[in-house]
Amino acid sequence: MLLRGASADAQAGLRTKLDAAAGATVATVGEDLIGVAAVLRAEPGLRRVATDQSTDAAAKAGLIRQLFDGKISATGLDIVAEAVSLRWTATRDLADVLENLGVVAVAKSTEADAARLADELFTVAQLVDGNTDLRGALSDPARTEQDKAALLHGLLDGKALPATVRLTVLALNGSHRTVVAALTEYQKVVAAVRGEGVAKVRVARDLTDADRQRLQDALSSQYGRPVHLNVSVEPELVGGMRVEIGDDVIDGSVASRLDDARRRLAG
Repeated sequence: MLLRGASADAQAGLRTKLDAAAGATVATVGEDLIGVAAVLRAEPGLRRVATDQSTDAAAKAGLIRQLFDGKISATGLDIVAEAVSLRWTATRDLADVLENLGVVAVAKSTEADAARLADELFTVAQLVDGNTDLRGALSDPARTEQDKAALLHGLLDGKALPATVRLTVLALNGSHRTVVAALTEYQKVVAAVRGEGVAKVRVARDLTDADRQRLQDALSSQYGRPVHLNVSVEPELVGGMRVEIGDDVIDGSVASRLDDARRRLAG
């Protein structure tokens, strides 16, 4: 999520406040923030008041406390009240940041299972992207969100972490372009919580555990921080691999070299 100016500053300050929450509390706070974000998106009048720079900050915070007192945790209420008292570059940024912080909280609540959460989000994204029927069902405007959520629960309950199921259902809310785009963004958030970067690795044949570890160690050394690998097998690459990390692309696939040779011959 790319934010500018006041919104970026607001997000940084709120993240510090969220980081002070710990243990079981953080899971509850995550649900609180995701829920409030949904309310703000559904109620444009409330969203406008909450982000109106001409309205007194204390008055806005007081309104939020009145609306949500007893409905969300004290920590969640403090974060939301502070959020509405801050300046925002764009009206939608408030809900987007609260949702983002909710995802952060969900990731933090998994503790030792955070790496598994990142892997499962990638796997689910691949499943949705590669299954036309499933992708169509999840994007069908004629189906209710409850129906789509039930479909996902049927697929994932008992097979994935509760946090994976929660974030996959959250991906249905339309705040991202597609479900796959949402899951990709959530995985980046989870990796960032763990202090990791994310590398998309495309290979013609699956890597052995030893090869994965060597690649992970090499990328971590090169970028100066741990790197989480998302490995997808694409036989059309013929051989070699293509690695994307941030804006960097390392293309050592046979298909790429063949394409380059054809261009040279054509030139």
